[in-house]
Amino acid sequence: MTPDFESMSTADLRAYVLENREDLEAVRSLMSRRNPNAVRYNFPDTEEGQAQMRKILRRKINGEL
Repeated sequence: MTPDFESMSTADLRAYVLENREDLEAVRSLMSRRNPNAVRYNFPDTEEGQAQMRKILRRKINGEL
């Protein structure tokens, strides 16, 4: 059974994502809560650009950025 991500606090959802990194629904829910003034990254739609984007997302999820 999938947890109700909408009812989870951001801290709880972040902890869940860190434990369940393959749960894309949880990651999407966490990313949808981002600050509207957050920095936007525009990478080219290439393998290299996607690799750069994944690297930044991992760092953000891990609290490094």
